[in-house]
This record gives sequence, structure tokens and C-alpha cells, in this order.
Amino acid sequence: MTDEVGVVTGDLTVATTVQADGLAAVTLQYTGAEEWYTLTGSPVDVPAEGLQHLHDTVLNKIRSGGEARSPR
Repeated sequence: MTDEVGVVTGDLTVATTVQADGLAAVTLQYTGAEEWYTLTGSPVDVPAEGLQHLHDTVLNKIRSGGEARSPR
């Protein structure tokens, strides 16, 4: 689920990055496209387990489908 266009499906590229304010932004795009979309619920706090853990959690949610959103 994205803020800009709602649900996206298919071959996606996901990026999880730390912003200047210390929050983690989760964005995605159709692989090979230029436009990036914000995963609904993003940005979020970086968990104690780290950014990679957050990224892996997001990937698992996206792979399971059902309008995945950023974890809180």
C-alpha cells in the first residue's frame, strides 16, 4: 500500500533509508521505473534491531501481500 497510488503489485524494488531526522523512510518502485512511492506508514522509528531488520520485516510483509504497511 502506498500513499501516492494505493496498492502496487508485481516486480518491486524496495529501499529503506535513514532520513536526516533519524526516522526510516520506506519507498518502493516498479523495478526499472523512475518514480518512487512511499509505503503507507512511513517514515517510522528505526527499531533497536537496526535498519536491516526493519528492511527485512518490510520485505516479508510485502511478500505476504494484503496491503502491507510500514511496521509501527
